[in-house]
Amino acid sequence: MPQKARLKISSPELESLTQVVDEIKKVAEKSGVRVSGPVPLPTKKLLVTTQKNVGGTGTTTWDKFEMRIHRRVFYFEANERLLRLLLGIRIPENVKISLDLL
Repeated sequence: MPQKARLKISSPELESLTQVVDEIKKVAEKSGVRVSGPVPLPTKKLLVTTQKNVGGTGTTTWDKFEMRIHRRVFYFEANERLLRLLLGIRIPENVKISLDLL
């Protein structure tokens, strides 16, 4: 029975995430391995609320900042050829990838 692998990809920028996902799909088609994915996971929202005025005097107004983390998951049969091709993909520095063997 072939060993399965899970590839998790996350990034705060959706454009760079879709670029990496497209490259992974091309590599999977080239190697001929069955791949399920990309499965979109819920977007993680990181919220930070800060008070605008420094000293705490005056009217209280607030700034709200939000960062979204977009995530995708691939499941595939792990073979040596596919893993070598995946290592050759150029990945931007704001994209995080983790590979787990199941």
